[in-house]
Amino acid sequence: MHYRRAFIPGGTYFFTVVTARRRKLFDNEESIAVLHQAFQHVNNTRPFTSDAMVILPDHLHCIWTLPSSDPDYPTRWRLIKTRVSKHSTWHLNLRRVPKHPGRPDPGVWQVRYWEHVIRHETDYRQHVDYIHYNPVKHGYVRRPWDWPHSSFRQYVQRGLYPQDWGWTEPVLGEGVGHE
Repeated sequence: MHYRRAFIPGGTYFFTVVTARRRKLFDNEESIAVLHQAFQHVNNTRPFTSDAMVILPDHLHCIWTLPSSDPDYPTRWRLIKTRVSKHSTWHLNLRRVPKHPGRPDPGVWQVRYWEHVIRHETDYRQHVDYIHYNPVKHGYVRRPWDWPHSSFRQYVQRGLYPQDWGWTEPVLGEGVGHE
């Protein structure tokens, strides 16, 4: 199957990248640090601007803006995914996961990823909101501020969000002695 991708020099893209079989590989500081190092390493040789990002245990979302002369995000993703796979101690533990008969070990990442070209300012804002609200959506926290692996706090510091943006109220009766 051939996928049609848009390659726009200087383009801004939203990405979703998922771990193989949705394994919770980014549920610890060590693996998140390896991911950050991979991003930095690739950005040193193939620059891009990371406009917004959230890392959840089994996937990540981000928005990148590429240089005006370079539309090649697939190579950047290949390099990031390869570096994470090669520099992760937990990658070795994946080999010990029982395989399904007849199915190869899936490695660290799903083979494909989702990309979307950001078309205009409203599209951009909606995707930034989606990124920052994602930990709340998945039930990890009640407010984006509480999720440490997100660009949300940087957006608050720049005055682009109030600190209480995205807060979900507790369910009625929750925390009042009901069991």
